[in-house]
Amino acid sequence: MSPIQVLHGQPTPEELATVLAVVSARAAAAASAAEAARRAGGGPASAWNDRARRMRQAPAAGPHAWRTSGWAG
Repeated sequence: MSPIQVLHGQPTPEELATVLAVVSARAAAAASAAEAARRAGGGPASAWNDRARRMRQAPAAGPHAWRTSGWAG
């Protein structure tokens, strides 16, 4: 972790300890979440299982895009 520098004011040791505890807790939570995502694989096993593929794609711009914008997805 990079050093923390106080730019304004004179924090008490208790205030500085509180800020450092919060920053450390947030960093630990982010690292834990990243590790959990890495262990889980980060997504579906294959493109066939990806539910995002079932979402209707926006019509492509073109001369007849207005026609396809009303089609049921």
